[in-house]
Amino acid sequence: MIRTFARAALAATTLAALAAPAFAHATLEVQEAELGAGYKGVLRVPHGCGTEATHTVRVQIPEGFYNVKPMPKAGWTLETVTGPYANSYDNHGTPMTEGVQEIVWSGGNLPNEWYDEFVFRGTFAPTLEPGTFYFPAIQECANGEEAWVDVTGAEDAEMPAPSVELVRGAAGH
Repeated sequence: MIRTFARAALAATTLAALAAPAFAHATLEVQEAELGAGYKGVLRVPHGCGTEATHTVRVQIPEGFYNVKPMPKAGWTLETVTGPYANSYDNHGTPMTEGVQEIVWSGGNLPNEWYDEFVFRGTFAPTLEPGTFYFPAIQECANGEEAWVDVTGAEDAEMPAPSVELVRGAAGH
């Protein structure tokens, strides 16, 4: 019986070790959001670049996600890159024609052996279509980067962009 348990434990450990790389992508904690609703994006960064620590995390904000506000992170410098939107968005009666297009957390230190989260919020335009919405993200390290920017939706993508599935809201948005 002990041998059977030992074999089962070894098999489970081996399976977990082989499956781990499939989950080693930068992802968003909440995988679904409603059109026309607010969304809190929690970008999960699972590792550095190879063996190097991550010192900068960039998140691109695509058209259709507006009124973006990033959360400051202790030990990191926070910057936003702003610019004009292609469309105007209604923010509680106030038209928004420009806003955040990229969030940059820099000057930090996320060793390869650690995990961390980077938080931002905003609103999905009600004019977007249901489906996958991507937030391309880049981790920068001393001698390279991990660019999570593939927005093809291919299951075998090596560097898929973090994404959320947009659905119609209960209020008919």
